[in-house]
Amino acid sequence: MVNKWKDAINWSLAIAVITLVLAAIFSIVSTYLLSGVTWAVGMVIVFIIVFIGIFFDMLGIASTAADEIPFHAMAAERVNGSKQAIQIVRNADRFASFCNDVIGDISGIISGTASAIVVISFTLSVGQREDSLFHYIVAVVFTSVVAAVTVGGKAFGKSMAIRYSTPILFQVGRLFYILEDKFKIVVLKENKKRKNKRN
Repeated sequence: MVNKWKDAINWSLAIAVITLVLAAIFSIVSTYLLSGVTWAVGMVIVFIIVFIGIFFDMLGIASTAADEIPFHAMAAERVNGSKQAIQIVRNADRFASFCNDVIGDISGIISGTASAIVVISFTLSVGQREDSLFHYIVAVVFTSVVAAVTVGGKAFGKSMAIRYSTPILFQVGRLFYILEDKFKIVVLKENKKRKNKRN
């Protein structure tokens, strides 16, 4: 029990540090990309950030919905990426936490900040002030659209993740295999503890 508590605390601290670093990187990059561009380009950047969050949310859900059994059959045939996919399933809690909580939440926060920058840019481009009624209306409309796309996209992504969890994780496993084989980067260490099977 003590070891489990230590592992949980260590993981929480690690994920907090990772979030801090990634949030700073995302914020710097998005601010840099948005500086000096037109509002139309800025809008595209905002939706790219939104879709990144949707994509990683889908990966996190797929890891919790998947079962090891199909990947064991692939591993028996020595299919590249199958062993990595098994590790994703066995570490589904941490993988999902990173994808959903870290990348997903950071994307949501950064897209909100980026949306504000785009709205201001659009307002100024049409000769209106930041405190005008026009700015307020544009801010409400654009924020609502971004929120609708985010929620709708995540709902669609969850549906796809649950329905196609095996092929989705297999593709991620193949990517992890390439990282390990070509660049010697081990994303997930081996965890022999099996995920509980669903009846």
